[in-house]
Amino acid sequence: MPHRKAISVADVLLAVAVAAALVVGVVMALRMDVFGDRPESPPGADPAAEEPVPAEIDPALIEYRPAGSIDVPLAEVRGLAVGPDDSIYVAGDRAIVVFDAEGRKRRKIDVEHEPHCLAVAGGDAASPGTIYSAARDRVVKLAPDGGVAGRWAGLGEQALITSIAVSGDDVFVADAGNKIVLRYDASGNLVGRIGGRDPKRNVPGFAITSQNFDLAVSPDGLLRVVNPRRLRIEAYTFDGYLEAHFGRGGTGVEAFFGCCNPAHFAVFDDGRFVTAEKGAARVKVYTAEGEFDCVVAGPEQLSLRNTHAIADLAVGRRGRVLVLDLADRKVRIFEPADDEGAN
Repeated sequence: MPHRKAISVADVLLAVAVAAALVVGVVMALRMDVFGDRPESPPGADPAAEEPVPAEIDPALIEYRPAGSIDVPLAEVRGLAVGPDDSIYVAGDRAIVVFDAEGRKRRKIDVEHEPHCLAVAGGDAASPGTIYSAARDRVVKLAPDGGVAGRWAGLGEQALITSIAVSGDDVFVADAGNKIVLRYDASGNLVGRIGGRDPKRNVPGFAITSQNFDLAVSPDGLLRVVNPRRLRIEAYTFDGYLEAHFGRGGTGVEAFFGCCNPAHFAVFDDGRFVTAEKGAARVKVYTAEGEFDCVVAGPEQLSLRNTHAIADLAVGRRGRVLVLDLADRKVRIFEPADDEGAN
């Protein structure tokens, strides 16, 4: 019989060590996003906890100036939108308060739900337009006078609607709880789902660990959606194909801070973006191509009580940027310092 080499204890231990290393490698690979993004964090961990707070902003980068504020007569504010006549809508409590462009209160619309976010579509100076308001798990469509025009089907106990955008007959709803964007027609019929993990469509899936999940339709006809854990804004066709994205993490003013940003964003008529971050009191503008452009406001200009106090963002005509202050229940208004509006 052929001679067999005796297997030593050392050989067994070596084999075990190699196998363990392979297992660890596979597990780490699975925890990493196949599209090259960062690994998941342990449950309850805050990846931003050990990151330094961003330094003060160079005043030379600030190209906007404060232009007043609007006191909102609500106990809690959650959502902000601008109507086609530049009127300002603020949602909170069980109501929506409407102001004109100068901040004068027009009316208060009492609603049957606690609105988490809203969007305004259509209309002109004589007709404020249809209002799409969302409770935690469903959309309620309101006529311009505030009457209920439709209650859409609920999205389940896991749902958490955080943003709505309207483009023509399409209504897009961001559901942070189910980590998906839903596309509806104006009557509330579900047309499609956007953002579910799908390598064939070049879609990595939304990485969401907070209530920050914003979206908007840009002038180029693409749906822009924040992928918060990946610290970027992604561009999708209405059919759900991922076309492009921009953004990276870091403490520099051009980057997005912490673990889940930008928390909010809006799009100017010329395609530029304005963003706000949680954990960093700064509002910034990016070009339509996603390059850092300038700062709207830093900690001194925002006068926020804390770095998580921005509840929403919106843009108006003449390049105005509106910031909804959660703590002080105000709409803070900023205008281009050169008075040459971008909208």
